Amino acid sequence: MVSKKSAPVRPVEDDAAPADPLFNQSLEKGLAVLHAFDGAHRTMTLAEVAARAGMSKASAQRTVHTLQVLGYVGKHEQTRRFQLRPKIMDIGFNYLASHPLVQVANPYLAQLANASGETASLTEPVELDMLYVAQRVTSQFIPVSTPVGMRIPMYCTSSGRAWLSSLPTEEARAMLQRSRREARTPATLTNVNAILARVAACRKLGYAYNAEELFLGDMGIAAPIIDGKGRALGAVHVAPPTSRWSLEAAQKKLAPMVIECARAISSAISH
Repeated sequence: MVSKKSAPVRPVEDDAAPADPLFNQSLEKGLAVLHAFDGAHRTMTLAEVAARAGMSKASAQRTVHTLQVLGYVGKHEQTRRFQLRPKIMDIGFNYLASHPLVQVANPYLAQLANASGETASLTEPVELDMLYVAQRVTSQFIPVSTPVGMRIPMYCTSSGRAWLSSLPTEEARAMLQRSRREARTPATLTNVNAILARVAACRKLGYAYNAEELFLGDMGIAAPIIDGKGRALGAVHVAPPTSRWSLEAAQKKLAPMVIECARAISSAISH
């Protein structure tokens, strides 16, 4: 799996009194430790955990010990380095299992995957990213693994642009300006006005696209899911690889399927 560049989580000041009297700093530290683990940091020493979580070693020791007792963190048998335990999956699974959009969307994603022959995914916005919350994979080869739970940036993805198309232009512009618009590939658009032009095109056409802007060999065709109040809840997209599709062919054949799927989910979620 290809993931975003790893960065330390937000520092947790051990001695700083939170402005909110109801804010639980111990819980914040626990979550900071859990977030410190990722694809580039699968196992860590206590000192590494403390550095990644932005806390003192003593505070990290107490937090890690508590998470060990609860079963969310353990030690690798050979290296004795800390790592996440399978129990952590309970939290994410419970979110997906209770998510009304995921429950409604699943049969429509299956239809889209069968009709298109390509993997169909559902994403929703989280900060400046889109989060995979459901997916139907086909037997066709895909060059990049993008599993449920993975986050991808809005600015250079079809699903992100589809969701941004539901916002007023200035609100979309503000979000793009806050994004770290890195050139992920030679094709990545990083100029805000250029990206907004793609977002505006989505408003007219009903779908957004990207062509090898996030991953080489990978494209995206997406459409927004809109609730009964006109709010975008997320986006549906397919990921046709360049080994099987040209952008023109994908837009001609796949875009109508994606738009139809998004409209069906939008209608179902509104009732």
